[in-house]
Amino acid sequence: AAGMAAPTMEERKACWGARDEFWQCLDSHGDDATKCEKLRRAFESRCPQQWVKHFDKRRDFLKYKKKLETEGYQPPEAGGKS
Repeated sequence: AAGMAAPTMEERKACWGARDEFWQCLDSHGDDATKCEKLRRAFESRCPQQWVKHFDKRRDFLKYKKKLETEGYQPPEAGGKS
């Protein structure tokens, strides 16, 4: 595969399809990634590495936004990550 060649339309569709399936899986399993490993691998193999990073960030952002909308802002707990 060429370095950072722009993906063709076919490749983009395959990537987005894989991403959507993976995200749907996460949604239906409460974000339990272990239940979606196959789809995660498909997603990673069909999308350029940069895109995978971008979509991961985007998903975190969307989840965060949704959480704000449903629960309102909550300051991060002091001392550590969940």
